[in-house]
Amino acid sequence: MSVEQELFDQRFSRIREIEALGYRPYGQRFEASVTIPEILAGYTPKTAEELEAAQPRVRIAGRIMTVRRMGKAGFMHLQQSGERLQVYIKKDAINETEFQLYQLLDLGDVIGADGYLFRTRTGELSVHVDSLTFLSKNLMGLPEKYHGLEDVEIRYRQRYLDLIANPDVQKVFQTRAAVVRSFRRQLEAKGFTEVETPMMQSLYGGAAARPFVTHHNTLDVDLYLRIAPELYLKRLIAGGMERVFEINRNFRNEGVSTRHNPEFTMLEFYQSYADYRDLMDLTAELLRQVAIDATGGTVVPFGELELDFGKMRRYTMREAVCEFWKGPVKPTMDEVKDPAWLQSHSQKATAGECLVDIFERHCEEALIQPTIIHEYPVEVSPLAKQNADDPTMTDRFEIFAAGMEIGNAFTELNDPNEQRRRFEMQLAMKEKGDEEAHQMDEDYLRALCYGMPPTGGEGIGIDRVTMLMTNSKSIRDVILFPLLRPEGEIGIADWLREASAK
Repeated sequence: MSVEQELFDQRFSRIREIEALGYRPYGQRFEASVTIPEILAGYTPKTAEELEAAQPRVRIAGRIMTVRRMGKAGFMHLQQSGERLQVYIKKDAINETEFQLYQLLDLGDVIGADGYLFRTRTGELSVHVDSLTFLSKNLMGLPEKYHGLEDVEIRYRQRYLDLIANPDVQKVFQTRAAVVRSFRRQLEAKGFTEVETPMMQSLYGGAAARPFVTHHNTLDVDLYLRIAPELYLKRLIAGGMERVFEINRNFRNEGVSTRHNPEFTMLEFYQSYADYRDLMDLTAELLRQVAIDATGGTVVPFGELELDFGKMRRYTMREAVCEFWKGPVKPTMDEVKDPAWLQSHSQKATAGECLVDIFERHCEEALIQPTIIHEYPVEVSPLAKQNADDPTMTDRFEIFAAGMEIGNAFTELNDPNEQRRRFEMQLAMKEKGDEEAHQMDEDYLRALCYGMPPTGGEGIGIDRVTMLMTNSKSIRDVILFPLLRPEGEIGIADWLREASAK
């Protein structure tokens, strides 16, 4: 028997002792009068004298994170919503049954406590308990209190334990919620309507990515988990819904890294009668306010850096290659426009693909401060409108910060014949082996044939924005349940079966 299973059995045996005292080991409804965070916010400024005079009554619930027993008295820390408050147990302040219950309590158990607030001799805000209620038994041990849960694999796989052991993790996901709220509130204030589009699609599209495939038994057809909602949202624009957005889950059958998870969250929004330049201004405004709502200011720490979302730099892709070239001699604009020069510095098939390849190798990691890169080649932008002055380029931009892309936008292509030509270009790339090339979507072409207004559209990665707002280096730190390889057989069911039989 392992040490972990032995500990499990010992804690399981206490269930019977708790039941013998008349308590239900998995409790019942408990109505607290206040939360621990509310107590800390409201009473931390109070002096010992003020608390002694008022003796404010509180009724709280929380998880036991520390226990310090001293004969007929003792201290515990209860945790709720990532915040901890000390409680003081004294034998003559509670009844005999409750004191016996106190002696049976383990780290991680969930209890309720009634009492009044005071300060200990060391000045710590505490609850002087006069009544205990048992709410839930913890059968597993908690990580050592001074180091918390440090094993990254366990933290991601057992997020529930991570949230218990590392209170700051809860703050990350509260910040994530603030990011989503800020985007939603801002767009709704500007007249955008939140909508929902299909997650299972007969044709995948709206991005260059490999899809996950599933099968519908009744219809006997293969379906794809969406890689983007774009083509459905633009169908709504064609139908007359002039400003729409969706905060959506997307699925891409790609590798896993510190910046990629196969399941991720995007904000996508589309505005009729606008173009990519309008969205540049809107993007700067949205991200500035998100930073304020999520962190309290426009300057956000990220590692050793400070990212200023109060400012947004702008370069064309060609300007960025000239500005951030890694070699000793920076190329001129004439060179960057020259297909021969581009193909002498990249092995890609076309001049446009060469430009993107050069940009990614020389520039992306240098884009630390929030930056917009605009004017992308036609070859890599099958859904974007061509630039009026240079037909080899499109009216498209991407947003970068801390060296990674966080958003993508363009003036939408609304000419159905040109869109047909772009789709055919993508099909040709697919025939040459590009597994991420776009498919032909006949129904989308039909929607465009009804006439879609000039439109600007954009997608922003919620996960990556949250990484920046929470100083997180890995996308797995901001996704509650990131995708991981399956682990071996756990055995918890066997432990429960064996312990209950004893």
